[in-house]
Amino acid sequence: MSELKRIEDLIGDIHSLNQDAIDAASAHLDSLTKPPGSLGKLEDISKQLAGIMGEVIPDVSHKAIVVMAADHGVCEEGVSAFPQEVTPQMVLNFLEGGAAVNVLARHAGAEVVCVDIGVNADLEHEALVARKVRYGTANMAQGPAMTREEAIRAILVGTEVVDELVARGVRILATGEMGIGNTTASSALLHVLGGVDLEAGVGRGTGIDDARWRHKQEVIRRSIQMNRPDDQDPIDVLAKVGGLEIAGLTGVILGAAKHSCAVVIDGFISSAAALIAARLAPVSVQYMIGSHQSHEQGHARMLEAVGLKPMLHMDMRLGEGTGAALCFTLIDAAGKIMREMASFESAGVSRG
Repeated sequence: MSELKRIEDLIGDIHSLNQDAIDAASAHLDSLTKPPGSLGKLEDISKQLAGIMGEVIPDVSHKAIVVMAADHGVCEEGVSAFPQEVTPQMVLNFLEGGAAVNVLARHAGAEVVCVDIGVNADLEHEALVARKVRYGTANMAQGPAMTREEAIRAILVGTEVVDELVARGVRILATGEMGIGNTTASSALLHVLGGVDLEAGVGRGTGIDDARWRHKQEVIRRSIQMNRPDDQDPIDVLAKVGGLEIAGLTGVILGAAKHSCAVVIDGFISSAAALIAARLAPVSVQYMIGSHQSHEQGHARMLEAVGLKPMLHMDMRLGEGTGAALCFTLIDAAGKIMREMASFESAGVSRG
């Protein structure tokens, strides 16, 4: 079976949510000692999780954040404030448990799974999931970031990682990433697939100044003019101006939906992957939970393009899966409401 056919079959296995479970969860929420709908997004989460997993009160205690790591050849154009060596250095930091996402994942009771899908260095660590497709993308300002075949292979890496996690009992996933230069690729994807002007969609990433911000826009503009990505073909866009970690996260999202698992979408780069997934399989959006709106300039427009509403506004712009890790704690809170809150009948409280 060809790799493209594997993706097509996977997409065909993604179905709409279980409406009977959603209705049962809604009835349960309305039986609890509160005005209907008064817990807002916590109730929305509970109903969505029920529909995703087909259970009124699913067990989502086994959580994992998949951090995809890869490098970007476009860094040769001077679009980032940090050098590319930071990517492998931060991967080792993740693996040793010292990054922000590790701290917040421990707080949320989630494991961090770090995948080398395209770091431009040789890495070894007992905890590393080594699935390198290539040593970073090519410079998209001089040609396609990768071949179509490499983009497809990277998507499948994401689905395979999910297969393995689900086999170990994981039922809720989150997306995280590491890759110097990845806001450039994500901004390009937003421009092509979301139709957002570069001035509105290109942010400052790790903190570039005005001159480099304008240069970053010009590099993206030149990359798109050179590669002419087809906005009706998400894989073509991903291959020409995307990134390996973005492709991998696209696979994570599609794989989660196939396995009837919820997937919490982190920040700007993760949302770029969500946009690709949404274009490939529109029904997959039903399995996504928007965690936060980051401080990155284009993130609100990216979320709008996907069709997600964030739960948090924390002015964060770190990535890694940090916003998604915080969202896990809200998901746990929603589950406790469903399991532990008294009903009008059990508490002897009169209904309105």
